[in-house]
Amino acid sequence: MKIRACAVAGMFYPRDPHHLEQLLEKMFRGKDTDLNAMGVVSPHAGYPYSGEVAASAFGTVPAGFSGTFIVIGPSHRGYQTCVSQIPWETPLGIIDTDTELSSSIDLEADEISHKDEHSLEVQMPFIKYRFPRARILPILMGNQDFKAAEILAGKVLDAIHRVKRDDIRLVASSDFSHYVPVTTARENDCYAIDALSKLNLPEFYRRIATRRISACGYGPIAAVVHICMERGARTGRLIRYATSGDVTGDPDVVGYAAIAVM
Repeated sequence: MKIRACAVAGMFYPRDPHHLEQLLEKMFRGKDTDLNAMGVVSPHAGYPYSGEVAASAFGTVPAGFSGTFIVIGPSHRGYQTCVSQIPWETPLGIIDTDTELSSSIDLEADEISHKDEHSLEVQMPFIKYRFPRARILPILMGNQDFKAAEILAGKVLDAIHRVKRDDIRLVASSDFSHYVPVTTARENDCYAIDALSKLNLPEFYRRIATRRISACGYGPIAAVVHICMERGARTGRLIRYATSGDVTGDPDVVGYAAIAVM
């Protein structure tokens, strides 16, 4: 059986399963909430930098969830939007892909494009640890403009309607400002994130463009918000914000946010 093998284990997160499990246990400690998010925004940097924020995002989904996570991440190598249809390896075990959903979506399957991309892979150990019975639908997003996000959202919604299932949660994989002074990162990122409190996507794009915010996954965020709005979501709540500087002490940082869409 073909699987999508780990590409960044040992770099972004521990390869040793016992070490990884201990780390995730520590990160999820105190992260449970009384929320039931339809979708989340989760960062995808190395776990020492963004892992606590990612755990805060996944903590807004009840731990008993056993449905499917549609995980949308940006292509850092410029590949076109595509889906993966094979199981994904993690050091904690294999995560099965939702084959019914993946065969129902109008997207090309391209396992080569997914092979080395970290934006999706970094989310998988969090899912495997907290939701061991869940399945996934990994989607790599190329063009991230507003129209592309609308089109992708429409294709995902069509697929969900075809399979007639409600046991779906969405994950947008994104970091925010990249390598800017910490005060600039916090001010600009929170300015953009505030537009998501009312799920105002045109304003979110406007703020990203006006401030030239170097968020790498604004397209996946827009697609996830659009899908969640069509399914009844009305608000986006910032759960946690942090920067790499909180760990490194460096003056130039990358911003990370955990956002729940409800």
